[in-house]
Amino acid sequence: MIIGIGADHNAFQAKEVVKKHIESLGHEVKDYGCYSEDDVDYPGIAFKVGEAINNGEAERGILICGTGIGMAIAANKIPGIRAAQVHDPYSAERAELSNNAQIITFGAKIIGIDIMKMLVEEYLKHIFQGGNSSRKVQQIMEKEKEHTVIPGGEGASCS
Repeated sequence: MIIGIGADHNAFQAKEVVKKHIESLGHEVKDYGCYSEDDVDYPGIAFKVGEAINNGEAERGILICGTGIGMAIAANKIPGIRAAQVHDPYSAERAELSNNAQIITFGAKIIGIDIMKMLVEEYLKHIFQGGNSSRKVQQIMEKEKEHTVIPGGEGASCS
């Protein structure tokens, strides 16, 4: 599986460790930044990972910032993306099985690196099976379409 990964400066070191861990699990990793501990705003990195998933460059994504909250909010602004902040094995499992989330997020200032590695493993070992959850994910996607404006096309505005 191809995994897109990204972090802000608060989580640069954690990203580097998680990236190596994902590779040790046999997956390919595409790194969308940041590439140092220099200050960087997280939204652009989250947008890059979300867009990479939408255009087929990556199958899933891992985003890390100080809390994981900002990355989740930013990634969820990309139409079609479902990003879930996870903090324990059950939320990592359910992000995929119940929500078909293409991206999970963590907070480097909230959880330790060993927990992050465990959560990545938990998330990546599951594949969305549909069932009752398909109906719910479809409802989310339909609502998103109502609020997505396509440049030059028709669509409702978010006002």
